[in-house]
Formats: sequence, C-alpha cells, structure tokens
Amino acid sequence: MIGHSLVYNFRSWLDLAAPPTCLFCSSPTDGPGCCAGCRADLPWNRSACPGCALPSVLPQICPRCSRRPRRFDSAWSAFVLAAPVHSGLLGLKYHARFVQARVLGELMAAELRSRREPLPDLLLPVPLHWRRLIRRGYNQALLLARELGCQLELPVDTRTLRRPGAGRDQIGQSASARRANLRGVFSASGSLQGRHIALVDDVMTTGATFDELARVCRRAGAKRIEVWSVARTILS
Repeated sequence: MIGHSLVYNFRSWLDLAAPPTCLFCSSPTDGPGCCAGCRADLPWNRSACPGCALPSVLPQICPRCSRRPRRFDSAWSAFVLAAPVHSGLLGLKYHARFVQARVLGELMAAELRSRREPLPDLLLPVPLHWRRLIRRGYNQALLLARELGCQLELPVDTRTLRRPGAGRDQIGQSASARRANLRGVFSASGSLQGRHIALVDDVMTTGATFDELARVCRRAGAKRIEVWSVARTILS
C-alpha cells in the first residue's frame, strides 16, 4: 500500500509538470484532461432511471425499481460502461493508472455541479476487504471519492464503513447471487445520524453492493443515501 501511495503521488506530480493533453486522444487541451471533442463523444448516461441509473429513453423509474425499491434513495452514473470509459476504468482498477481517477472524477464533478438538487454533505467510498486492498495496493473507489471531494469541496469519510467479510467475486454473478453473497460483509463503525451521504464506486452493475451498503448506512442513521458511480452497465 505504501509503495502504491508513493507511485500515486509521483504520477500526480508528473501530471502537473507535463503539458495538459487529452486522456483519450492525446491532443493538447486546456480543460480537465479531456478535449472538447472527446468530451462530447463520451458515453454519457444522461437519460436513466433515477432509482438504479439504468440507461433508458425517459428518465423515470424503471419497472424493476417499481417492483423492488432499493434501500438507497437515488442512483447516478455519469456514463454507460462503454469505450473509452470502460478501458479507462480497467486501467485504473487493475493497472494503477491513477490519472484515470483524476480525469474521470473531474468529468463527474462538472456534471454534478449543474444538478438542481443539493449535494450530499459526505462522500463514502465503497470499502475493499483488507486482503484485496493489500493485494491491489489501493482502493479505486477511494481515489475517485477523493477527487470528487476535492472538486466539489465535500468531505470524504474513510473510517465509518468497513468490509470485514470477503465474500465471493461478484463478476459473472446474477443479481440474486450478488445479493446473497453480500449479506453481512459490510459494517459501520460510527454514526451517520441525520447525514445526507453519497456512496462512491467505479461501476454499478446490479446495485447489490450499493444496496447492502445502504442497509448498513441506514442502520447507522443516514437520512438520505445517494449512490454515485463512474459508469453503469446495461445489466440490471
């Protein structure tokens, strides 16, 4: 973990020293790591179900959320999980390409600043089990939450939520299997009484992880719970 922290800081210094270029096409840019052309072409998820962020023609509650409401109050994903955002997230999650967190976080923050609803007063990244954290060396959700917190001037809570249970890998699991796999793996070590919070992660698939975390946060006293992710899969 220490080694990756040093690498993250070193790469951040290099980013500041290097001329700004677009993360996606490498052309010069004065913006936040993304040129105007690529920004327009990104797979934005601007029409989606407000309950689960599933892309839809109309931004209204989808049939599945109507039948089975989530434990959180709303969901928002900046993008649909497609190129080039997908490859960027893979680079962040598995290859320590931390610049992806900075640029994607800046793009998310720009969208969130334009919303009409008040922002939450606290951001909480989805926690990793300690074995996975040691193996990977960093938590990509925490990097994204810190970037969002910096951009939006919101505090980031890294202490309250814990993942004492490992659980099985969620990749390839059905929605029901994901829910069963996650029961009891999260805990809250402090109070969130009366807080308006946002849970932050890189990708939302079925929402099972967010749903279980929302249950824990609600028991800890959270008043309103939003879930934010960089991208949403088309699976529900």
